[in-house]
Amino acid sequence: MTLYWQEKLETISRNELEKLQVERLRKTIEQASNSVFYKKVFDKHKLSPESIQSIQDLQNFPFTTKEDLRASYPYDMAAIPLQKCVRMHSSSGTTGNPTVVLHSQQDLDNWANQVARCMFMVGLRDTDVFQNTSGYGMFTGGLGFQYGAERLGALTVPAAAGNSKRQIKFITDFGTTCLHIIPSYATRLAEVFHEMGLDPQKDTKLHTICIGAEPHSEEQRARIEKLLGVKAYNCFGMSEMNGPGVAFECKEQNGLHIWEDYVIAEIVDPNTLQPVPDGEMGELVLTTLQREAMPLIRYRTRDLTRFIPGNCPCGRTHRRIDRFKGRSDDMIILKGVNIFPIQIEKILMQFSELGGNYLITLETIRNSDEMLIEVELSDLFTDDYSVLQRLTKDITRQLKDELLITPRLKLLAKGSLPVSEGKAVRVKDLREF
Repeated sequence: MTLYWQEKLETISRNELEKLQVERLRKTIEQASNSVFYKKVFDKHKLSPESIQSIQDLQNFPFTTKEDLRASYPYDMAAIPLQKCVRMHSSSGTTGNPTVVLHSQQDLDNWANQVARCMFMVGLRDTDVFQNTSGYGMFTGGLGFQYGAERLGALTVPAAAGNSKRQIKFITDFGTTCLHIIPSYATRLAEVFHEMGLDPQKDTKLHTICIGAEPHSEEQRARIEKLLGVKAYNCFGMSEMNGPGVAFECKEQNGLHIWEDYVIAEIVDPNTLQPVPDGEMGELVLTTLQREAMPLIRYRTRDLTRFIPGNCPCGRTHRRIDRFKGRSDDMIILKGVNIFPIQIEKILMQFSELGGNYLITLETIRNSDEMLIEVELSDLFTDDYSVLQRLTKDITRQLKDELLITPRLKLLAKGSLPVSEGKAVRVKDLREF
């Protein structure tokens, strides 16, 4: 059985991989110097392709941030003439200028190959029917997976986001075998299956889903797999690095292989910005290696993860990063304690009595900052007051042990919280600063 999409590259020795990275990094520095932004940076710091003799020399280059991308809006990051760019993606720009990412045709071809490699790695083939529940347009999750699935040769169903009953009709009528879906919507879709009297394990051909776009715990992944009767593989991507396909789990499900022929990955302390040892948590920093239209050097992702030490049993030599703990800019500081929303989800998902929808609200009450966690009950759960009281105490105790503070917990009937078919809103900060 064929295990690899590109066996030579996926199982390349570390020594050969570093040689390839150095070669591609020099070309990337040369390419980046064509942009208005990087020409100024390189001239200021007296940097050039010749500054790279080893991978370690990359640390002499300054970081690039989301603020740099916004300040360069719209085209100061472009490293080729605009007439050679064929597509643009961007963020929503709700807090100022959006971040714009430009692509050449070569960039899109490389991206499609990268996503196809990910999909092949988890067992998908040209015999599969792939349904994409992500939004298209400026959001990279739609078109990124669309072109990757087409490169793989799968029959694609570009269903886009929302309309759960239509999604389920497509799944059952078209014999969909694989979904690309965000974790919170996967849980919602399972609920709609139940409401329609359908069992996804018996009434569909689903066997694989690709999940990403929002942080999720191992407990939530396990719940999704059980509800839908599938294997769920974690995907990492961001528009600044193309989109989905930067890193992906293999069938071992023990970390995401980050494709080091496409990016150089570093993990640094988010405060000191110095490298941390393998196995230690820090902020992921990425440098593109095959980007033509808009190379990025040492881009601070703000995502918190770690390199997983050791080799993967699948035989791939590209390093693995762990499930994301959260984002350095999403961390909640409450009463002097650092808290990530995924810590809360990890506890909630351990209780079968709870559904998948929850909301964390931070508010100021009598000059004191407090946390309220509202979570829906499973539709199969009782409304017996004494049982609910005992459940509330059990959950609160576990949350206190995990968070080191005691939140207020409110159990709600199913359907009480707003349902989002895009990225779920998990935190509302109403505190008075």
